[in-house]
Amino acid sequence: MTLNDARPGTEYEIKELILDGDEELESFLFTLGCYSGEKITVVDKKKNLVVSIKDARYNIDPDLAEVIRI
Repeated sequence: MTLNDARPGTEYEIKELILDGDEELESFLFTLGCYSGEKITVVDKKKNLVVSIKDARYNIDPDLAEVIRI
């Protein structure tokens, strides 16, 4: 399942990133700490998702959340 399917308040482990060779997106996600094996929690879901990774919170859009498999 993807991050869009996550339930708020539940911690998940990132299984993989579906990037189709997009090195710029991969680099961006890596700077956020978003990579395979890392824990991620959806804090809030409205128009965008608020996620917590390594004690930091980020606001990501549903298109970006779709590439993160948990």
